[in-house]
Amino acid sequence: MSFFLLIGCKSKNVVTAPAETEVVKIERLGLSEINESQKSKAYDLGKRVLMTCNTSKFKPFTINEATPSVIKNTTEERLTKTCTRFRQYYGTFIDLQLVEAYRNNFDKSTVFRYKALYSKKVANKELRVTMNAENKVSSIKSLDWVNSFPMN
Repeated sequence: MSFFLLIGCKSKNVVTAPAETEVVKIERLGLSEINESQKSKAYDLGKRVLMTCNTSKFKPFTINEATPSVIKNTTEERLTKTCTRFRQYYGTFIDLQLVEAYRNNFDKSTVFRYKALYSKKVANKELRVTMNAENKVSSIKSLDWVNSFPMN
């Protein structure tokens, strides 16, 4: 008489920690770690966009300041439409306050998170300015402020 015994093994899901040599894709920067000229340029260009809401005039970005897609999408007409809503809900734009910055090591860009300060205290807005490796604005957007920065 022959007897066969079959034993099956259930495989385990193995989670491994990242190797020490693996580079973190996005890291928070200390404000003193940021290149001063890049910090200044991001502030100036971001403020220029939001000042449009106060002046109704926008000096378009140049090829030395922004990527072609940002230049194409940041028009006086589009800003005027946004500014109409912003002035109604938030009041007059006052200034930008740099809160934090993140370095994306994958594409070498830096994301600046500013609190946008308005005359109405109900305003809790963020202006996020992304500067690419060529020190040009590659993204600029306004959104509601949240304290944590999404890392994905």
